[in-house]
Amino acid sequence: MSATTWRDHPWAGVFPATLCPFHADESIDEEGLRDYIAELAVVDGVDGLTCNGHTGEIMSLRPAERNRVTQIVAETVKAAGRAVKTISGVSVEGSLEGIDHALAAKEAGADAILLMPPHHWLRFGRSSQTAVGFFEDVASAGIDIVVHQYPAWTKAGYTLDEMKALVQIPKVKCIKMGTRDMSRWLYDYQELKKVNADVPIITCHDEFLLPSLLEAADGALVGFAGFVPELIVELVQRALDGDLAGAKEVQKKVEPLNRIVYAFGEPSSSAHQRMKCARWLLGKFPSPKMRRPLRDLAPAEIAGIRQGLEALGYGCVRK
Repeated sequence: MSATTWRDHPWAGVFPATLCPFHADESIDEEGLRDYIAELAVVDGVDGLTCNGHTGEIMSLRPAERNRVTQIVAETVKAAGRAVKTISGVSVEGSLEGIDHALAAKEAGADAILLMPPHHWLRFGRSSQTAVGFFEDVASAGIDIVVHQYPAWTKAGYTLDEMKALVQIPKVKCIKMGTRDMSRWLYDYQELKKVNADVPIITCHDEFLLPSLLEAADGALVGFAGFVPELIVELVQRALDGDLAGAKEVQKKVEPLNRIVYAFGEPSSSAHQRMKCARWLLGKFPSPKMRRPLRDLAPAEIAGIRQGLEALGYGCVRK
């Protein structure tokens, strides 16, 4: 990166992916959302908040609701008085829709969008020209873009050559790297830096957070930072500063929480559900309610989450 250190770069650091609270009738709990975002926005070391990601249940939100969430996050962040970015997820199937959603996010107060790949690519694939062209198209909306790189095993994941083209698009500010191909992690990082050293590569590997940070990363955009922000900030900062001993000590606190939420798997709808439930049990989230088609967690699973938290010394205020 052209900045002196990762701390000096506007697109490096910690970017929590945020949850979205709902009332029992599945309407957005706007007051609960404001309270939650206000808590995250004042955490020292949080550089930006990413709403409308998978953690925030973007797939269950109508377009107008996505814009409302973005507006609430942007307003709350501004009121906090810190230099914290608002990043809004965009998930669409075509370029024109993508431009519309990007413009709407910009109007709602977002500083950037997290641009997901069109999901029909998961079934049908696409050419490299189409993949890169999609970003060129949406960039015409005039808002900064964070690339959402999907796992390498999907037909929607970008190849190294495609990512090399993406980091040359001026509006692309960083890559949320989610390849989950650790054998290529360092190589891909190094090759991308040769093309554009000023575009940070930030990990979204909640389940491989410390290994990916230590090997090669400029930060993290993870849902886990929306669960225990102070712990993740400390882990990321120690790892990026080369404090291996300190990072390993923090990891001892993070890893058992990771097992409760991610259950040795990748981020998923069920993991986000457990995360929301855990914060609710701790009294730090208004409700464990998820939007349909997800169903409520079984009482036995909620009890297991509670037992896991209490075994780690966390006081659950809800039963």
